[in-house]
Amino acid sequence: MVWIIIAVVIILVIAIIAIYNGLVTSRMKVKNSWSQIDVQLQRRFDLIPNLVETVKGYMEHEKSTLEKIAELRTAWSNANSVGEKAELDNQLSGTLKTIMAVSENYPELKASQNFSELQEELRNTENKISYSRQFYNDSVTMYNTKLQVFPSNIIASIFSFKPEELFKAESEEARKNVKVDFNK
Repeated sequence: MVWIIIAVVIILVIAIIAIYNGLVTSRMKVKNSWSQIDVQLQRRFDLIPNLVETVKGYMEHEKSTLEKIAELRTAWSNANSVGEKAELDNQLSGTLKTIMAVSENYPELKASQNFSELQEELRNTENKISYSRQFYNDSVTMYNTKLQVFPSNIIASIFSFKPEELFKAESEEARKNVKVDFNK
């Protein structure tokens, strides 16, 4: 009888350790996936000064757009939470769309090889950001699910594991359907 009790205790200890390690692994995956978003967003912010310098000479009267980018870049470096960075990312995306739209009015800017290369770099970075966001949200969803399902929810509450925040579009503008009109 004593051996059965010892065996049950050992099995319970092993199960608790396995569940705890699974939670830690999931939490680390969330942190890593957030770091990937952070790296790609930082890369985009590093590309922006080059884009601004290229565009500056052509878009002198668009100074407010260029100043907005500088402000967002400063705010980005001061942001601490996923929510703050997501909001700044949404604002920056809108501002970059403005630059790209305004560049249509400057044929010599569009023809600039430097501008074209920066546009391509930005496009590639945007694709990486999109993938990183998806990976992050998948990681957060799996982690948060582990925090809620039995028996890992018990271990999670004992060891004070907290749910993570999803990266989501905060602005109504980001949720709107894009209207494409080829007649213009």
